[in-house]
Amino acid sequence: MPSGRRILVVDADTAGAESLLTQLRRHGHEAFGVRRGEAALRAHEDADLVLLDLELPDLDGLEVCRAVRAVSRVPVIIVTARASELDCVLGLQAGADDYVAKPYGLRELMARIEAVMRRAAWQPAPAREIRRGRLHIDAGSREVMVDGEEVALTRKEFDLLCLLASHPDTVIPRKQLLQQVWGDSWSRRTVDTHVSSLRGKLGDSAWIVTVRGVGFMLGNP
Repeated sequence: MPSGRRILVVDADTAGAESLLTQLRRHGHEAFGVRRGEAALRAHEDADLVLLDLELPDLDGLEVCRAVRAVSRVPVIIVTARASELDCVLGLQAGADDYVAKPYGLRELMARIEAVMRRAAWQPAPAREIRRGRLHIDAGSREVMVDGEEVALTRKEFDLLCLLASHPDTVIPRKQLLQQVWGDSWSRRTVDTHVSSLRGKLGDSAWIVTVRGVGFMLGNP
């Protein structure tokens, strides 16, 4: 793996975090750390990879992971003392790319970092702008326009629309929408409510097509 990655360590354990930061720097990485979830939500934008503990003093690490994943594709590896299978499943559902239980071997962690970064390198970057007929989505500024008129959306409405628009002519299963937009922590009714709201704001119900028993896809009225 190329050296010089910017790795953000989010861990309230000062001693443990400093030790990890030192090891990462010895491996040629530009490592920096924060102790709180709120700080992580600001700092992840400057990172190539995030190592995230779940035990934080202000926010639960799962919520931090969901919040990061809602706005960014930066790879996230959860590194935590929560070692149960359920914790691992919840972490992956929250959007983490991998899950490492403490205590861990440094070689294992470095190998997992390499694997995650290798997978990330093969993923195409999302389109900054998406156009679909009269619909224009700017992923950078999170602005949506129809016929040149701006449409005011909530964050989740935008995330839902952007996900559908990023896969044109593809039906996105309801379960996938829940996992990627809400972290799989809400009911199927949540999707229906947001789809209904989006249709109203976009001015035409045909913008979002329901495929009964499967999910939804973006239309082009």
